[in-house]
Amino acid sequence: MKFIFIFTLLILGLHSCFSATSKINPPDSLATSLGKGNDSLIIFERVREHTAKLNDFLKTNRDYQEQFAFFIDMRVHSGKKRFFVVDLESGQIIKKGLTTHGSGSETNSSDSLIFSNVPNSYCSSLGIYKIGSAYYGNFGRSYKLHGLEPTNNKAFERAVVLHRYSCVPDDEQTYPICNSLGCPMLSENFFLEIDEMIKGSSKPILLEIYY
Repeated sequence: MKFIFIFTLLILGLHSCFSATSKINPPDSLATSLGKGNDSLIIFERVREHTAKLNDFLKTNRDYQEQFAFFIDMRVHSGKKRFFVVDLESGQIIKKGLTTHGSGSETNSSDSLIFSNVPNSYCSSLGIYKIGSAYYGNFGRSYKLHGLEPTNNKAFERAVVLHRYSCVPDDEQTYPICNSLGCPMLSENFFLEIDEMIKGSSKPILLEIYY
């Protein structure tokens, strides 16, 4: 009986070791920026896909910043960091923060959003944007956004801008954060980081919102 008991423990131990080592881990660059796990790997794959798309765009549009860009993955829960600053050469996420979506994008399902380019829809709009000039409005220093695709070319007309707002937290949470009227709003502290990058760039920076 003692032999059987020891043999069983040995088999269970081997099974545990195999299970632990057979998990799929994200690349090292992802482990430092998103954390580990299959969800993070899926997010990273989408970042890589859209980084390739933006690099293709830049091949025929040389007037924009080519070293880094901003991405917002709207498939990520709003309580999780989904605004990414990405090194366009390496594909590595170098900064990340929380950001909002428009209240008009909400649906009955917490796992799905809708998008619109229609004025007064209060929806977020998908597509590539140019970060435009800074101005001072109700939320302090903010940046005008210019939609470069048919899905978002009314952004300027709709006054969709990049700005800070106190309702956006710095840290992730399990429940949704506040909504906007279609603007990607950032926390006070994260906006300051992004603002420094924008001010330090000699060329306009691109932002892509995707789903």
